[in-house]
Amino acid sequence: MTRKVKNEDLNRLTVEKYRKVSKSRIVVVLDNIRSMHNVGAIFRTSDAFRVAKICLCGITATPPHRDIRKTALGAEESVDWQYYDSTMEAVREFEGAHICALEQVVDSVPLREVDLPKENTIVLIVGNEVDGVDEKLLDFCNQVIEIPQFGTKHSFNVSVSTGITLWEIFNKINE
Repeated sequence: MTRKVKNEDLNRLTVEKYRKVSKSRIVVVLDNIRSMHNVGAIFRTSDAFRVAKICLCGITATPPHRDIRKTALGAEESVDWQYYDSTMEAVREFEGAHICALEQVVDSVPLREVDLPKENTIVLIVGNEVDGVDEKLLDFCNQVIEIPQFGTKHSFNVSVSTGITLWEIFNKINE
């Protein structure tokens, strides 16, 4: 008989232990995300994939805030983050890294076909819920990634897109 795993069976790290373990070489940059629930969900997903850092840029809300905590469930305490006045400021900090934007452009690379370097930090820029990634940032990217979609809608929620993309990137860099 199948049974659900209990929380105590999961052997989850404490926040203190999580902060000490090695992280992936992924950095997530949030470009003017409007919804605090999306910010919290991205923190939670970033915790699961041991993201090295989240850059909160522009109008993106920062912890502590109860609406972020509602979806982050404490991940805003475990994942390192930093606020930047502009997304360009954050991107410039990672010069030399492999910078990817998650956006729909003419020559985007389907997520499954993304080719990632073996050593460099991977910076993933995700954009505003309405306007996407600021077009000025795209020139700084090594790749622009798109998640293929097959229904009537043309985009996923930003936190869902981030989760799908982090799963694929995490698996590719840990092959």
